[in-house]
Amino acid sequence: MSIPDRSGRETPETRNPEQLLHLVFGGELDTLDGISFRDLEKLDIVGIYPNYNEAYDAWKTKAQQSVDNAHQRYFIVHIHRLMDPENQ
Repeated sequence: MSIPDRSGRETPETRNPEQLLHLVFGGELDTLDGISFRDLEKLDIVGIYPNYNEAYDAWKTKAQQSVDNAHQRYFIVHIHRLMDPENQ
C-alpha cells in the first residue's frame, strides 16, 4: 500500500514507509558561496526526523525564521544513506 505525501505525490519514502532518518541542522556560514561554518560550537541541531517530509517541514520553519540573516543556512542530511550506503 502506498501513502501519498502532503502534495499527493508518491515518493520512494511514501511507497515504502520504513524509517528513513534525516538530520536537520544549520549555522552561520563564513561566506555566502561556501559551506564552512563560522563557529562549530554554535551549530543549531534542530533534530532527527523519521522521514523526509517531517525533516523538510522542520528545515523550512528554521530557514524562514532566519531569512533576515543571509549567512544563516539550514541543511537536511540523509542519515539513512550514511548508515547503509550500499542500498541507496
